[in-house]
Amino acid sequence: MSRVQTAAAFGDRPIRRIESTVDAAPDAALATAITQAKGGNENAFRVVYRSVQPALLRYLRVLVGQDAEDVASDAWLQIARDLPSFRGDADGFRGWATTIARNRAMDHLRSQRRRPVEPVEEVVDRPATTDTAESAVDSLATGAALAMIAKLPQDQAEAVLLRVVVGLDAKASGKVLGKRPGAVRTSAYRGLRKLAELLEQAADQAE
Repeated sequence: MSRVQTAAAFGDRPIRRIESTVDAAPDAALATAITQAKGGNENAFRVVYRSVQPALLRYLRVLVGQDAEDVASDAWLQIARDLPSFRGDADGFRGWATTIARNRAMDHLRSQRRRPVEPVEEVVDRPATTDTAESAVDSLATGAALAMIAKLPQDQAEAVLLRVVVGLDAKASGKVLGKRPGAVRTSAYRGLRKLAELLEQAADQAE
């Protein structure tokens, strides 16, 4: 079971982050564990791994499907190798680790001669009568919702995953994706709006 926690500003509205209730270290504890792990403390590295891995795996599952665990394993090998060179806080580490994981995922897709689905059309913004972004985020705790994220255009899916699941702010997400923060906010907003529509359709079909 997952819980939803306020994590970062999404435009003028709060955006929430899903994180595991198991072994998720608070930022201060994670920052301490990172520092100790850099010095070779294996127990500290386990704390870092358990804190970051669940969200990282959710992100990779949307990118590479059933190969997510293999890609994550490759990413953690690089993270462990390069950890002594890392400089930054807990949020910085999440962004750094996610960038490594994404690069590994893109390498994997290229090796499989596959590509992420490119967006075929833009979602038209229109006024909403309810807070669709918040309701969509609240529903992301289910595996079915993560499968729905995979149906979004690639730019929207990654923006939603990075901001909501991994918990990065727009600036950090932009660094991972090589985009401006404003573009990430727009993609996340459109993705959440589209996700809300998909969830509503699924609810209607279930009735």
